[in-house]
Amino acid sequence: MGRMLWLLVFFAVFLWSAVGPFDRFTWFLEVLPALIGFAILAATERRFPLTPLVYGLILIHCVILMVGGHYTYAEVPLFDWLKEPMGWERNNYDKVGHFAQGFIPAMIARELVLRLGVMQKGNWCNFFVVCFCLALSAFYELIEWWVAIATGEGAEAFLGTQGYVWDTQSDMGFALLGAIVALLTLSRWHDRQLTALKQPG
Repeated sequence: MGRMLWLLVFFAVFLWSAVGPFDRFTWFLEVLPALIGFAILAATERRFPLTPLVYGLILIHCVILMVGGHYTYAEVPLFDWLKEPMGWERNNYDKVGHFAQGFIPAMIARELVLRLGVMQKGNWCNFFVVCFCLALSAFYELIEWWVAIATGEGAEAFLGTQGYVWDTQSDMGFALLGAIVALLTLSRWHDRQLTALKQPG
């Protein structure tokens, strides 16, 4: 994906997301990580460009966050519509978000670990990446808890538990699954792009 197309998609979805969100406070909380990620990418693009695969995955994650921010994760229309045919009792868009919270950071972490020479490819690298993603997911759950304590009922849309008692544990489980699936399906593709990135010109 070219740089201009990446920027066009990012800002088009961001502007759509910002217009008339379900709850402005929730929108800000959900979209903030995408804005922070964009700032980091802009600051590092010249001195540490990432592989096209990772840039594309980051954009997908940003879109997931901005859609969730616009509707709140418990109110995304497509997943409301899917509840009946899929036999769900809740809107499961948040599980897409938490799967992505493992799937996409796994490839970001893998790229950084390998390119910075922290460790070589192999089982220990994969183990480290999975552990990192699970720790990131757990830290995000702590942030949700802190926001809930600080804002009280105003955080209900941000938490998106929908009365599910095992929501926190299942969120981390989906992130863990996402990290494992990413490593199993994308590592070879990622390796080819890492090799191409090292080649001059």
